[in-house]
Amino acid sequence: MTDARPRSVAVFLGALALAVNGLAVNGSSAIAQEQPAQATAAKKAEKPITEIRIGYLRAFKPHLTLSLLDQPPEDEGIAGANVAIADNDTTGKFLRQHFTLDTIQIKPEDDPVAAFNQLVAKGDRYVVADLSARQILAIADIARDKGVLIFNIGATDDSLREENCRINVFHIAPTRSMLADALAQYLMWKRWPKWVLIYGSHEGDHLFANALRRAASRFGGEILAEKEFKDTGTARRTDTGAVQIQKLISTFTQGLPDYDVMLVADESEVFGTYVPYRTWMPRPVAGTTGLVPSAWHPASEQWAGIQMQSRFLKATGRRMLSKDMLAWTAVRVVGEAATRAKGTDPETMDAYLRSDKFSVAAFKGQKLTFRDWNLQLRQPILLGDTRSVISTSPQEGYLHQVSELDTLGVDKPETKCVLK
Repeated sequence: MTDARPRSVAVFLGALALAVNGLAVNGSSAIAQEQPAQATAAKKAEKPITEIRIGYLRAFKPHLTLSLLDQPPEDEGIAGANVAIADNDTTGKFLRQHFTLDTIQIKPEDDPVAAFNQLVAKGDRYVVADLSARQILAIADIARDKGVLIFNIGATDDSLREENCRINVFHIAPTRSMLADALAQYLMWKRWPKWVLIYGSHEGDHLFANALRRAASRFGGEILAEKEFKDTGTARRTDTGAVQIQKLISTFTQGLPDYDVMLVADESEVFGTYVPYRTWMPRPVAGTTGLVPSAWHPASEQWAGIQMQSRFLKATGRRMLSKDMLAWTAVRVVGEAATRAKGTDPETMDAYLRSDKFSVAAFKGQKLTFRDWNLQLRQPILLGDTRSVISTSPQEGYLHQVSELDTLGVDKPETKCVLK
C-alpha cells in the first residue's frame, strides 16, 4: 500500500508557494499604486514658494576721476546686491523663499519718482536706494504711503538721519560724521592732535569739512588752520601735468603752521588725489585721500572677510568696493528679516528690523544693528590707504554705555530726528 502523505505535502507546499507569490505580486501592485498617491499628497501639503522682490534704484553716470584706478565699474553696488540675492536664496530655499532683484538706473540729476513707481508696480516692497539725499527725500514719503521700505546706500548726509529723517528709510551707508569720528579717534589714538584742513568748494566738500570740525571738537583734536581749494572748472587730467601739479599743491600748502596731519575734504575729486607727497611740509594726509575712512576696503580680510572677498571675486571677476558691500548688506538685511521674522510682509519685517532681536553679520567683527532713534546702521569703520586696511574704529578706549559703535556719529542725546 502506497503512503499518500508525501503527495499531500507536495500539494500543500505548491499551494503555499502560489499563495505567497500571489501575495507578493498583489502587494507590489498595491505599493506601486500607493506611492504616487503619497507623492501627490506630499506635494499638496508642501508650502508654496514665497517670492520676495527687492528693487535697486541707482543714480549713476560715468565720470572722469583724477586717477584712472578710481574709475568706478559699471556694476558697482549692483554686483554686491546680486551676490547677496544668491546668499539669501541659499538660506531661503529651506523656508520656501525666493528673492529677486529689479534694477533701474537714472542719472544723478534726474527726478527718481517715475523710476521708483516702476519698481513698486513690479511688486517691490523693499528698495535699495543708491541716490543723493535730494532724490531720497523725493521718494521717501511716497514710499511710506505705499508701504515700501527704503534702504539708503548712497547718501552720507547727516541731515537724512536728523532733521529730514523718515520712518521708512533705513540707512546702510555711514554718515559723514561717522566717517570723520572714526578718523579722528585714530589720529588721537596715535597722538597726532594738531591738524590743518583743506577743503573743496562744492557742497559735499563743505559738509565733510564740517564733520571733521565736529570730530575735532568732540575728540580733542585742534584744527590750526584752514584753506579752501576753489574749483576753477579745469579739465583735471589734461590741463596740468605732473610738474605743474607738484608746484601747485606745494605752493597751496605753503605757509601753514606746523601740524601733525593734513585733513582733506574733497568729495568732488577736484584736487585731493594730488595732495599726498606734494605738501610743503612732509606730513601724513587723511580724509578723502591718503588715510581714508570707509564702510569697506577691497583688501579687508579679517573676520572671515577673505571668504566674502573670494566669493565676490569668483562671481564678478573684481574686488569688492564699499558700495558693493553696502548693497550686499542692504539685501542681506531684508534676507535676515525674512528668515527670522514671523512673516514676510513689509509691516512684520519692518517691526522686526526695529526690534532688539534684529542683527546682521557683515564681516566686520561684530553684528550690526539699527539705531532706534534715526534708523542708522551701527557699524565699524575701516581706515585704509590704497593698498591695505590700517585700522578699524571705534578705537580702543572709546567707551559707550550702550554700544561702542555709538561713539561714531550722532548719539541719541544729540539727535534732532523725529521719525514720522
